[in-house]
Amino acid sequence: MKGHIRKRGKASWAIILDIGQDNEGKRRQKWHSVKGTKKDAERELTRLLHTLDSGSYIEPSKLTVSRYLKTWLSDYAAHQVTPKTLERYSGIIKDHINPAIGHHPLTKLKPLHIQELYTKSLKDGRLDGKGGLAPRTVLHMHRVLHKALDQAMKWQMLIRNPTEAVVPPKPKTIEMAALDEDQVARLLEHFRESRLYLPILIAVTTGLRRGEILALKWQNIQLSSARLHVRQSLEQTKEGLRFKSPKTEKSKRTVILPRFTVEALKEHRKRTAERKLKLGKVYQDNDLVCAREDGTIWPPDTLSTLFAARIKKAPVPKIRFHDLRHTHATQLLKQGVHPKIVSERLGHSNISITLDTYSHVLPGMQEEAIAVFDRNFKGTV
Repeated sequence: MKGHIRKRGKASWAIILDIGQDNEGKRRQKWHSVKGTKKDAERELTRLLHTLDSGSYIEPSKLTVSRYLKTWLSDYAAHQVTPKTLERYSGIIKDHINPAIGHHPLTKLKPLHIQELYTKSLKDGRLDGKGGLAPRTVLHMHRVLHKALDQAMKWQMLIRNPTEAVVPPKPKTIEMAALDEDQVARLLEHFRESRLYLPILIAVTTGLRRGEILALKWQNIQLSSARLHVRQSLEQTKEGLRFKSPKTEKSKRTVILPRFTVEALKEHRKRTAERKLKLGKVYQDNDLVCAREDGTIWPPDTLSTLFAARIKKAPVPKIRFHDLRHTHATQLLKQGVHPKIVSERLGHSNISITLDTYSHVLPGMQEEAIAVFDRNFKGTV
């Protein structure tokens, strides 16, 4: 297969590909336009020739949205996101995007096609046929499609991204559920004799994510100095369990532990050693702090399912396991701890995420701060 480049304008190029002969033996060529430098055009020519050689070349006019998204998932997204995120992207594309607009040629996809997809999804997009998808789900659909079509522009397959002219739904802000001090005490007492007690205690006193708790190893804890080091997280996908690096660089962090959490960890390590000795070779020592009875990895979804079943009988509001992380942050903020410190304990990439997530706590904090200010300066002005 051959091809060559021809200059068209000040910063535009034409790539002419020889793609064989038609039924009458006439030479067939396909033209592709590229904006940028000559090197940009040469790189695109190399890519196109590779697709010709490998048999994966598709004429621009015949490339459907469905076929493009398949390529985007395998050649781009698979190398940019975690397996769990890739699984979510694939599900959204397979279940919602492709059935509605996958048949359209990529170059002929219009904003109206996408807007109609969102409208229909909100009305009756559920797979079980029982109504529409939540606005937040449709917004996530929009974000996936926007990313994919943005990459199509970078690959010189689209001139513009049609999602830019589409208005996605605005989901309602969900206020995070959090327990107060008395409720936390009742929660811990309810779970004290359960194997869920330690994961709950760590979550509510450190703010660690579920996957971070289940990936925590004894080698990452210094009980003498009451410090815990987050170095990995446990992820569960359809392919199984895997340990991965934390969500962001800021997620690799050191968290100082309360004294009663240190004491609980010491007692748990003692009981773990006794169980290990009792089970002998049956016990699988993975050095995990929170594991199954035989030392094997505790799947995140199993932990959440057990917690959801047991919380129904607890003398506290029904919450998710993840809400224990929100409880930790909310309690610290209400106690006057600086949001920067809270952000560092949670492993947020920047403080603005913390402030946005827990903005509902801040108004009360402002009132308390002004009350202190008034007391301190009373009678001086």
